[in-house]
Amino acid sequence: MLGRTDSRGRLLLLLVVMLVLSSGMGLRLAYWQINEHEQLTTLAAQSAYTQRSMPAKRGAIYDRTGTIVLAETIYEYRIVGDLHDLTEAERKQDGNALVDYLGLDPDAEAKLRALLENHGYYVILARNVDPDTAKEIATAQLNGAMTTLTLEPTPVRLYPQAGGAPNTSLAAQVLGFVNDAGSGQYGLEQAYNEVLAGKPQIVSIDPNTPGPAGEHIVDPGMAGSDIRTTIDAGLQLQVEQEVFSAWLADKAKVVSATVMDPKTGAVLAEASYPSYDANHFAQVATQDPTLFRDPIISEVYEPGSVFKMITASAALQTKTTSLTTKLDDTGVLKLPGKQEVADADRKAKGWMTFADIVAWSRNVGVSRAAFRLGKTTASASAILYKTWQDYGIGQPTGIDLAGEVAGIARNPATSPWAQIDLANGSFGQGVATSPMQMMSAYAIMENGGYSITPHVADMPAPAGTTAAKTSGHQVISASLSNSLIGLMEHVVTAVPSYDQTTFIAHYHVGGKTGTAQIWDPTLNRGAGGWMDNIYNYSFYGWVGTDSPDLAIGLVIYQGQPTKVGQGILDMPVQSTQLFRRIAADAVVTEKLPPSKNGPLSPSTKKTKSLG
Repeated sequence: MLGRTDSRGRLLLLLVVMLVLSSGMGLRLAYWQINEHEQLTTLAAQSAYTQRSMPAKRGAIYDRTGTIVLAETIYEYRIVGDLHDLTEAERKQDGNALVDYLGLDPDAEAKLRALLENHGYYVILARNVDPDTAKEIATAQLNGAMTTLTLEPTPVRLYPQAGGAPNTSLAAQVLGFVNDAGSGQYGLEQAYNEVLAGKPQIVSIDPNTPGPAGEHIVDPGMAGSDIRTTIDAGLQLQVEQEVFSAWLADKAKVVSATVMDPKTGAVLAEASYPSYDANHFAQVATQDPTLFRDPIISEVYEPGSVFKMITASAALQTKTTSLTTKLDDTGVLKLPGKQEVADADRKAKGWMTFADIVAWSRNVGVSRAAFRLGKTTASASAILYKTWQDYGIGQPTGIDLAGEVAGIARNPATSPWAQIDLANGSFGQGVATSPMQMMSAYAIMENGGYSITPHVADMPAPAGTTAAKTSGHQVISASLSNSLIGLMEHVVTAVPSYDQTTFIAHYHVGGKTGTAQIWDPTLNRGAGGWMDNIYNYSFYGWVGTDSPDLAIGLVIYQGQPTKVGQGILDMPVQSTQLFRRIAADAVVTEKLPPSKNGPLSPSTKKTKSLG
């Protein structure tokens, strides 16, 4: 039988230890209650405090003049009550007064009366009270007609300038909006949110001291900073009107246009339609939130023949083809694997100078120039792709707006191009860019050959953003830039229809059109196919006194031609016509002086040297 393991001595020792510990704890508690009573009372009071964050006033956004407000913060008020010790008579008195001042209907009155039955220290009784009504309520409080209520200012973002189309605010997709939480979303509001928002004020509230006396500022915060943009409000309105008009006439899905200073990258106007009214962003969010995205920076498309200028740049830089080199335009070019490249009309024009090949937008001729870039398809592809990279194709431009995409440009080093890929790439198929990316590429051609970073804010970009990168390095030589400027002017003078539709008296213009087929992956039971008689139309170019002063780019997405034939896809408003309208507005708004040797009529245009 096992022996017992318990012991009276062991139990007695355990009892003694517990008595000692209990005595120590009692003495310590007595010490805190007697000697540290004041400190404990203070800590207890502090633990009952609540903290409230008061947003700083958000900075305003101005146009380039610094006088026209594009976005500002105004204040409405909310009424807050400390109801924990109000009498029934006081609750009724306050309810009657608020019903009167706020003009409440029976349902709203019932909700207010229910809130007044609350016994909380901080009860929100009304929101979105206008300043005039808030002033009347404050006066009533001073006169004793109401108990002590707190009128708290609440910021409301306002976009005061009407846009150029119905139910829009000016530059909505460029600016973005401020959500109910006080944070900027999309566009400039999001990209510069920290700059605009400032730092909130932190207030500590003593529930035992009602009214202002019970509020203590913990952190004073800091007001947000204003931003002056590069946007010209007058030109922005005109461009929005032109874009909306073209959208209506062409029955397009979207129409976009940009006006930029090609030397600095400053965006003077950037507009798309459909757009929205940023003052009603919550309603837009429930109906069509896709309107928030700016297609100029956030959407990509196959640009088509506007890419021929980049191929021309590669050909001239490598000196494999000059502007006077003659190439055989056969209308259709047969390639290995029963593939082919064809001109829009599939008709042969015979031997043409490369300058005319580009002007008349001949796919076969430009493909032949691309093949000449290297001794093999691989080497030619590498050279063309390197030119794309130099111009920023497939890379974000770094514009200081939220939501920019990079585009799609397949690298032949990792995914080799066949001959058909090289041909398609030479005239802008099989590659996807954003309109802003194309604007940046054309700006390089037009400004003497150096890179620019497009920007909308007239201030340094936020640190850590892609817009903070440096710009201004030489991409192509000044002489090559001059040749490309001359080629663009040759394009709009050599082709009679362009000559007529781009003409602006006393000003030089140049540019390149693009008409691209649209691939729809949902067609043919998911196998994909080209959309029937629906195209993306583009124009990128310049206008100036004697050289490019303003760069202009536009895209008419999914335009529906009203006249269709071999090589003929006319719409009510052609891309060249929309360019002229915007360019004509811009030279007046920007006060560009007319050229002394500028054209007086389309037939007397003088083309710059094509050397």
